[in-house]
Amino acid sequence: MTSAAGAAARKGAGLVVLVCFLIAAVEGYDIQAFGVAAPTMTPELGLGPAQMGWAGSAAMIGLVVGAFVGGWLADRTGRKPVLIASVAAFGLFSLATAWSSSYETLLLARFATGLGFGGAMPNLIAVAVEISRPERRAATVAAMFCGMPVGGATSALIARLAGPELEWRAIFLAGGAAPLALIPLLIFLLPETRPEPDAAADRSLARALFGEGRAVATVLVWAAFMLTLVVLYLALNWLPTLIVDKGHPPSEGFAAAMAFNIAGVVGSLLVGAITDRFGWRRPLAVAYVGLAAAMAALAGADAPAAIFALSAAAGFFVMGAQFSLYAVAPTLYPAHLRAAGAGAAVGVGRLGSIFGPLIAGELRNAGASPGQVFLAIAPAGLAAAVILLALARAAKTGPAEH
Repeated sequence: MTSAAGAAARKGAGLVVLVCFLIAAVEGYDIQAFGVAAPTMTPELGLGPAQMGWAGSAAMIGLVVGAFVGGWLADRTGRKPVLIASVAAFGLFSLATAWSSSYETLLLARFATGLGFGGAMPNLIAVAVEISRPERRAATVAAMFCGMPVGGATSALIARLAGPELEWRAIFLAGGAAPLALIPLLIFLLPETRPEPDAAADRSLARALFGEGRAVATVLVWAAFMLTLVVLYLALNWLPTLIVDKGHPPSEGFAAAMAFNIAGVVGSLLVGAITDRFGWRRPLAVAYVGLAAAMAALAGADAPAAIFALSAAAGFFVMGAQFSLYAVAPTLYPAHLRAAGAGAAVGVGRLGSIFGPLIAGELRNAGASPGQVFLAIAPAGLAAAVILLALARAAKTGPAEH
């Protein structure tokens, strides 16, 4: 992107952030929709706990593939066309999810939906970094990506208000129509933010990730993404079900999911602002410790008020950390490979989003109680805090630390 184009994009940054916020919101809606729909979808399709875990992870497997491919393509063809194609894909295949009639068709539909998710995410990250000033980078990324918990909360709210009369297929029909409706906005309002191509630039992704002393930082940021997403996607896919399995009515499971997402919006904005002001090392480490404490406390919580408060705390910390981490990852790589570097971090990190639902499914299948599932996942937050501190040492010259 030329300096003139960069200045123009920054002038219209508010509108661009709004459009990308809406994309993140419909993506968050669909991801949360699986967890919200699960209590009624599971018996209709005859899914066992392990099958539900695989179905919840299928979209994340597709996301891993889509993130690598989408980031790689965007650095060569531009952010805008790849983002439009990705949004169209996850809209169409969300509709296909609604028409699923068996475990096999559900798996295929969720995998293809994930391809669209994956293609969109590194492009959203790259656009946010490229339209923002360095001193506002984390806040811009957080403002854009807090659309995800807003969409997730909307999904949970619809389910709570509609009650048992809500047909699970209708949840996915709405989740498919919304992204398709956004495509005209993307075509007319989204600028192309890719830096001007440099014929002499080294476009080797392997060297971008591991060359010039970046190998340690790359491995650490991948590990931080992975652990964060183990917790996040376990909660997004299983929180309502685990609360119901504790003996509470479905309405309280949906309320816990809504509290998780609403607090996630607040956490995204607040942690992003603190990160821009003080650097990312200490705020993110504190957020991960808070996440571990909230998940451990959920294990023994039984009163509805305590469950809602701890669900909110978990959402605040995990989303605050995750969306600020999105702002850190692209700064580790050269500008002409920014989307590919971010896509690699998203793709590898998303292995955690695959493992999270699977871990919960396998633990429940083995007879673990809901409390034991929450307790088993808490150490992931502590491990992420340690990794974050190590990452800060490995990337001391990164722009996010200045």
